[in-house]
Amino acid sequence: MIAPLLWLVLAGPLALALIGLLPSATANAAPKHYAGLARLAALGTLVSAVVMAIVLARVGPLHTPVLPGLGLWFDTLTAVMFLLVSFVGTIVVSYSRNYMDGDADHGRFTKWLSFTLASVLLLILSGNLVLFGLAWLATSVGLNRLLLFYRDRPAAILAARKKFIASRISDLCLAIAFGILWQMFGGLDYGTLFAGAKALTAPTPGLTVAAFLFVIAALLKSAQFPLHGWLIEVMETPTPVSALLHAGIINAGGFLLLRFSDVLTLSTPALDTLALFGGFTALFGSVVMLTQSSIKVSLAWSTIAQMGFMMLQCGLGAWPAALLHIVAHSLYKAHAFLSSGSVIDIARASWSPSPGGQPHPARMTIAVGLVLAVALTAGSLFGLSPLEQPGVFAFGTIMLLGLTHLIAQAIDERPNMFVVVRTLGLAVLVAVAYYGLQFGAARLMATTLPEHAGARGVLTLVIAALTVLAFAAVAAFQSTFARSGGSTRWQALYVHVTNGFYVNTIANRLVLRLWPTRAPLPATR
Repeated sequence: MIAPLLWLVLAGPLALALIGLLPSATANAAPKHYAGLARLAALGTLVSAVVMAIVLARVGPLHTPVLPGLGLWFDTLTAVMFLLVSFVGTIVVSYSRNYMDGDADHGRFTKWLSFTLASVLLLILSGNLVLFGLAWLATSVGLNRLLLFYRDRPAAILAARKKFIASRISDLCLAIAFGILWQMFGGLDYGTLFAGAKALTAPTPGLTVAAFLFVIAALLKSAQFPLHGWLIEVMETPTPVSALLHAGIINAGGFLLLRFSDVLTLSTPALDTLALFGGFTALFGSVVMLTQSSIKVSLAWSTIAQMGFMMLQCGLGAWPAALLHIVAHSLYKAHAFLSSGSVIDIARASWSPSPGGQPHPARMTIAVGLVLAVALTAGSLFGLSPLEQPGVFAFGTIMLLGLTHLIAQAIDERPNMFVVVRTLGLAVLVAVAYYGLQFGAARLMATTLPEHAGARGVLTLVIAALTVLAFAAVAAFQSTFARSGGSTRWQALYVHVTNGFYVNTIANRLVLRLWPTRAPLPATR
């Protein structure tokens, strides 16, 4: 049978885990050797991911016989995430081999990078609650060691401590939720759990509590407001850590929601709460990101916002859209961090003055209206409805709002019809590509993720509408600020926004009061 062969897919993650369990002194004694082994193990994992994806396409979902605490589950969601993480992981491991060359702790870095990557891969492959929980905890442990790679840096210590507190709360919520599901369905394996959830026609009090705990665990894992501050302070770590964190580990919260989407769809209050927190975090992170001057800090705020968008999509029931978002954001963010060192040189070489001035506010209003019309029209071409897929339409409209400034410039004062048509054509092209990808993702995940049953109530539509209106206001704000940003009032607001309205400063003070910083440990430990 093919299913038992699924155990072979563990070869790569287990090899990475073995490297991660080496003593630091042993790893540092032959850093290039172990870096080469880690690269080989990551590449082997990528090859196995491709092979298993082909097998999945031919024979369908696979799962192994459930053993105590073990069991693998390989469906379309697993295949997509396993292929994504193994691909990004292979690139990051290969990049770090040269990036860390000459560092006294190169071997120790490879050890913890391999351990963390193996933990994420096992999280994706897990087929029951025990293995999922262990891999979830191991991911936090590995990331903590990477955050403290330079243990003589106070900022790194503070970031690791904030992440530690958030992770322990997340772990506790996840453990309680798993305990509730075990008591409800009488099993730990996914097959029993998913079948039991699909058999329910109405949520029970226990299931509602479990759904809320899943939401809290995911929000904490993915650096959502107000416990987002640790993510913008991880720049004290080597660049490969940031690439793996922002492109892989940070997605663990989203993967949790997608994996247990059958449970979450039964609790409307939990999903609405998720959508509210995700939508606010997306707006908050996007606005603060616009004011950052540091490339890496700006990318960190971008990740916070993008994870907020993903939570919003899950909260609105757009599960395939959330998965597509994870894939697109991971590939983009890994490239962005690994190439961040050359961004300034590229910008200097390609810099040219921006064409035109700031469009008139009335033209911005027209541009926003055109964006809404394009979004609705393009969506209808694929048979989508804002009432049935509010999450898909909300994010698509927000994405198109990024073109409002360009559209407003095209129709300003003395419009050139060719320029106007060309700009609107670009918006249509972007919209069609977006909805086409969403349509494909929905078909691909049709047998794995829940079907979208339409808006759950008025609140679902209100959340989606308010999110779109908020981002439309941000687009208008950018134009207004560019016109009158020299005033004292606007400059003061700019400072407050740049500092994230001091939410992270308050968090830092609380952590330092609860967990005072002592003398830093030696960096070689």
